[in-house]
Amino acid sequence: MTHEEYLPGGLRLRVGAGVFPLGQDSMLLADFARIPRRARVLDLGCGAGTLALLVLGKSREATVCALDFDPAACAQTAENIALNALEARMTVVQADARDAHTVLRAGAFDAVVCNPPYFDPAAGKAHSALPHARQARADTLASLCAAAAFALRQRGRFALVYRPERLATLFAALAQAGLTVKRLRFVQQTAGHAPSAVLVEAMKDGREGLLVLPPLLVRDADGAYTADYLHAYGKNPVERGR
Repeated sequence: MTHEEYLPGGLRLRVGAGVFPLGQDSMLLADFARIPRRARVLDLGCGAGTLALLVLGKSREATVCALDFDPAACAQTAENIALNALEARMTVVQADARDAHTVLRAGAFDAVVCNPPYFDPAAGKAHSALPHARQARADTLASLCAAAAFALRQRGRFALVYRPERLATLFAALAQAGLTVKRLRFVQQTAGHAPSAVLVEAMKDGREGLLVLPPLLVRDADGAYTADYLHAYGKNPVERGR
């Protein structure tokens, strides 16, 4: 069954069976990512094209190349491109991130975004229909970081979301690819909860220097959505609690 979502920026997202649905991670990551004006952006592991559409809704002069190895995901992305008449600003490429050097041009992108599978397979957490969308193979993270580094221009930015308990693994993979962590923001359900996700920005051949932003809280002490969280969903803070 196909369902449709309305995204910030007036764009529409259709997601069919077998393709990972819209989730909080993508919404928060698109809001966190810094996309230069007229940027050329790569969405690695695009799924239905969710992140790509969010980027285009946020940055009206950007263009996006969406890449995924799954034929169903690429077909859904192509449908969403046509649905939003974005043929001039968005393309889709079916390929594995490990083959990025054969289908992409080195240094062609100003920014890369990625909502990768981030659970350790040993943890036993998986999406019932799409295990590859949640569980990372041993080489998945390294392949994504290498692909991002290959695709980025000098000092281009790579934004992704990951699990806090696996930060050491992420930092090692980024460093191995020549990507320096520059910004980091933890996501917490409330101030009293431990972080459930972390938003990370790395720079190709960047200098050392990490900015740790205040945590993004989903709900405040009264249980209402915070202004930061609503902003990520394209809503005004006056709509708190809806």
